Amino acid sequence: MLREGLDIRAFPAAAVSVGHVNGPVWEESFGTLTYEAGAPRCTGATVFDLASLTKVIATASVAMRHVASASISLDTRVSDVLPSFRSAPAAAVNVRQLLDHSSGLPAHLRIWEQAHGRADYLPRLATTGLEREPGRAAVYSDTGFILLGFMLEDAGGAPLDQQFSQCAGPLATDLRFLPPAAWRDRTAPTELDSWRGRVLIGEVHDENAAALGGVASHAGLFGTAAAVGAFARVVLQTFARETHLGTPESMKLFASRSAVPGSSRALAWDTGLPTSSCGTRMSPRAIGHTGFTGTSLWIDPARDLYAVLLTNRVHPTRTNVKFLPLRARFHDALPF
Repeated sequence: MLREGLDIRAFPAAAVSVGHVNGPVWEESFGTLTYEAGAPRCTGATVFDLASLTKVIATASVAMRHVASASISLDTRVSDVLPSFRSAPAAAVNVRQLLDHSSGLPAHLRIWEQAHGRADYLPRLATTGLEREPGRAAVYSDTGFILLGFMLEDAGGAPLDQQFSQCAGPLATDLRFLPPAAWRDRTAPTELDSWRGRVLIGEVHDENAAALGGVASHAGLFGTAAAVGAFARVVLQTFARETHLGTPESMKLFASRSAVPGSSRALAWDTGLPTSSCGTRMSPRAIGHTGFTGTSLWIDPARDLYAVLLTNRVHPTRTNVKFLPLRARFHDALPF
């Protein structure tokens, strides 16, 4: 199925890691980093822009640690942490609603066109209106996660990337924001970006994350399939015992489906539905997420299974959507 994806140019490069709590059972790479003749082959060392997998790998992990230590709670309101939001439309929105996408904030804002850095973003977010009453419906919102990231930084007294490194432990070696120059030759390019005027290699694809310096709560993380697989194994371990990521109580809390009507969302994570990218065979306890650049992570504690699929489907353009229907097929094809 993945070779079919190469044949139809759904993506130039793909890497997988599939396994159980005790280790991987299948790790393989496919294709080349670009479509150009002579392009380097994709290997197990290939680094991908993980896009919105950042939300569950980095941001959820940091948030889970804060909630466990009571430095912030799920009921903490935006205005409790950010004083400049005391009269903002989002003042009473709480951490739970930001995590489960029920804040009422818009899905996307093109703030990057007029702003650069946190100091520019905060006043624009403070004047952003809500599109619906908080808690009424779940509508996926990068805007809400950007705001959540600022709250977590203030609660932890450090930038998000530093906080993630602390809770990631040994995983931070091949899973990080702001990838070093030494990674460039093994990084899968993403889009030929008209805003920046170049093919992006090792620079975050998401424009808002780029305008925030490459470190953001909704996007910005880079890593290999094996590194994302290692993170997935720690998640599976954390369902059963305390790890450097957290406790079983914290993990189960963040993996529990929200009470928001009609929502499949948990706290940052999505949950398994037969109509989602996880396919039809995972259990209702499965949690996962996808990323715009062509990435996917699903973890099923009931089946002791994780599946990582990383591609650079946006190379050379985001208009290529051939990959999207392949994700569910990939998960359904796994022999478990």
